[in-house]
Amino acid sequence: MSDILLRVNDLCVSFTTRNEEFEAVRGVSFELKKGEVLGIVGESGSGKSVTARSIMRLLPSPPSYLKRGIIEFQGQDLSLKTEKEMEAIRGKEIGMIFQDPMTSLNPTIRIGKQISESLIKHAGISKGEAKQEAIKLLSRVGIKNSETRYHQYPHEFSGGMRQRVMIAIALACKPSLLIADEPTTALDVTIQAQILELMKDMKKQLDTSIILITHDLGVVAGMCDRVVVMKEGKIVESGKTIDIFENPQHAYTKKLLNALPRLDKKKKPKRPPHVKTGVDSTMPLLQVNSLSKHFENGNGVLTKAVDDISFHILPGETLGLVGESGSGKSTTGRSILRLSEPSAGEILYQGIAVDRLTLKEMKMMRRHMQIIFQDPYSSLNPRFKVADIIGQALDIHKLSKSKTERRERVEELLELVGLEPSHAMRYPHEFSGGQRQRIGIARALAVEPDFIVCDEPLSALDVSIQTQIVELLEDLQYRLGLSYLFIAHDLSMVKHISDRVAVMYAGKIVELAESEELYNNPLHPYTKSLLSAIPIPDPRVEANKQRWREEDRVSTDRYHVRNSKLVEVTAGHWVAQVAE
Repeated sequence: MSDILLRVNDLCVSFTTRNEEFEAVRGVSFELKKGEVLGIVGESGSGKSVTARSIMRLLPSPPSYLKRGIIEFQGQDLSLKTEKEMEAIRGKEIGMIFQDPMTSLNPTIRIGKQISESLIKHAGISKGEAKQEAIKLLSRVGIKNSETRYHQYPHEFSGGMRQRVMIAIALACKPSLLIADEPTTALDVTIQAQILELMKDMKKQLDTSIILITHDLGVVAGMCDRVVVMKEGKIVESGKTIDIFENPQHAYTKKLLNALPRLDKKKKPKRPPHVKTGVDSTMPLLQVNSLSKHFENGNGVLTKAVDDISFHILPGETLGLVGESGSGKSTTGRSILRLSEPSAGEILYQGIAVDRLTLKEMKMMRRHMQIIFQDPYSSLNPRFKVADIIGQALDIHKLSKSKTERRERVEELLELVGLEPSHAMRYPHEFSGGQRQRIGIARALAVEPDFIVCDEPLSALDVSIQTQIVELLEDLQYRLGLSYLFIAHDLSMVKHISDRVAVMYAGKIVELAESEELYNNPLHPYTKSLLSAIPIPDPRVEANKQRWREEDRVSTDRYHVRNSKLVEVTAGHWVAQVAE
């Protein structure tokens, strides 16, 4: 009996538009063995997700269609199946975890019912039995109080919890094949580690084969037996994970591997920035003292999003601000710029009390303090051309005397961030994600600021584009003497761009140190948990980390004393300070 579960041969998928046909997947072939984890990697637009959806027969038709190819699952060609026959296979034989759990879950249906539906349809059990099985599944994927959670709606769950629900749905009928399409892209590093650990456990318990689609090579190193590298709809390289990482053959694979920052590698020396004339580089450009921001819900209960934090940033310095979603990072950045009014504390910019300025004075202060937003698409007006998106800041602050001067300044800014002057007459939807982020940077630079809040500017980008944006920010800092508050949850990238790093947890800064010092000698248990959760793009390192986790779970109790503090251990990570 063959041990090949899935065989894809010469798969070609096209999309038709009004004027032309675009081939998204071109001649893709690969095999997946029973109990194996296959990673499909590549940048956005490489054809990864289209390949996965073709296996599930979930592509929209039209505009897409299967041009040719064979998708053989358990000896049956799925490309020849009717829609009714595929409905019997989806969920029961092949499960899928989609990239964005919020858009994949029905917001009007309770979580428990969404899990039960698959069990009732494919397992042929009663509603009562399906409910009990769904509750067990919720517990199995690490959701506490599963009986209560069963009756809740998707919006009542965090991003990580919603992804766990998606896994529960995908695994409900114990499928032979699980397709995970970027299952951890939008998650914090600690939640990502928990989801990957859960998938590993499910693979061991159910002997499930997994296709993992991702652009994170660190995740691939820790999860996959074999790797397929895709570029522009084609497979450019494939092989065992260890061989791909240690001896890549294709130039594109080498580019992907070289683009990913390594947490276990020393950062490159930074060029001293050109601090502006008359500025004392030893005196803080920005001083934040006891900053707090509280939100009140409808019941009058206060939530301390930012709770009594203090730090400073020197001219030409980058301070990294890291932590999980909800830790208060973005609220801190927005409070400094008074895009969200602080509840208490003092914000001094070059000695000026920003928190005491009138709205008119604050408008003038924003010439010196700017922000780059997380999602470049939603922060750019889709109805404006790039010339007006960037030029608007020049108009507000009266920085151009004529239309000609305005146009020349916009073109100069586009060239400064690596775009063409001709791009000024295009709309945001005509650009890639990386190009849109460059437009956002150009807009922030238009008023010639000294300080920029970079609020998760890399989270929506591929790894090679992330590297380009970081190099651009560093080059601009060197040439213009800029200071950055660099907010992110990707600690690998933060290490390489930051001079110092502050770690936030539950609204407080729990640790602040020089970049290398923090990564080499973390003191707080939460910092250690963040660092230990980051996947390293090296299969041998990840294998050693996995062995440590398993040994730790076997040889230790639930609680340990470290640095005279009692901390709880979950999946080998120091995750929560429980008591003194």
